[in-house]
Amino acid sequence: MLASDNSATETPPHVLDLRYSSQTIASSPTLVRAEKNPVYKVVRTSRLYEQIVQQIEDSVLNGSLKPGDQLPAERDLAQRLGVSRTAVREAVKALREKGLVEAYSGRGTFITDGTSQAARQSFDLMIKIGQQDNSTHLAELRLILEPGIAALGAARVQEPELVAMREAVAVMDRAQRDPGAYIEADLDFHLALAEAAANPLILSLIDSIVGLLRDQRIKIFNVEGGPQRGQVHHKRILEAVERHDPEMARGAMRAHLEQVRQDSQVSSGGKSSAKHAPAGSKIIA
Repeated sequence: MLASDNSATETPPHVLDLRYSSQTIASSPTLVRAEKNPVYKVVRTSRLYEQIVQQIEDSVLNGSLKPGDQLPAERDLAQRLGVSRTAVREAVKALREKGLVEAYSGRGTFITDGTSQAARQSFDLMIKIGQQDNSTHLAELRLILEPGIAALGAARVQEPELVAMREAVAVMDRAQRDPGAYIEADLDFHLALAEAAANPLILSLIDSIVGLLRDQRIKIFNVEGGPQRGQVHHKRILEAVERHDPEMARGAMRAHLEQVRQDSQVSSGGKSSAKHAPAGSKIIA
């Protein structure tokens, strides 16, 4: 956790001490500043990223967090707040749009002085304006984008991304009847794959459509056999990435997106051959 920057005996007043506190060990899920003032609390409500934003805003307003202070790493912050990494990413994105934080590649995310308020118009908001149903547009975009991401991720993946993908698959296996947990893990799976591609522009693109992706998953979760079919494909994608096989990953992702497209049609009242496929079958594009 962030250590106090007002300890004159250890740190000069003009230098920020950005160390983590020993109080943030596994025995305590609450992040603290100066080893006594709570900064982050475990989030237990449904609108996760908004609650994270509110906690950080409050900490800035009451002086617990000051300009120049560094936020914990994404995975660390997610674990301590008890939320998904996707929720943390959305919160950081919202804080950046508010001008409260700035993210620097390779360095981390820092509290700003609030003077920079340049608006970052989110892609998901722009595409929603004036349109009733973007499922077809989103399906086309994903089919163009994600098979290539999967191929690149398979070629470049490192162990942390593999661990994140395996964890997401495990959560989805346990959450077949829990749409909230399943959807967050689904988003985390695709996020980890985008991270494996090691291209910051790809991450920006995925970040920009997270809202649309969540809406799509909410709509198709209750399609009969949908979560089970999704898991067949997630595991095939993971296997391809573990093998570092770009073409296998590309094909597995394409098959997955075809399944998503078919389930989207069912959720919208259309017809799809997906409903006739066994839940455990391997649908190959």
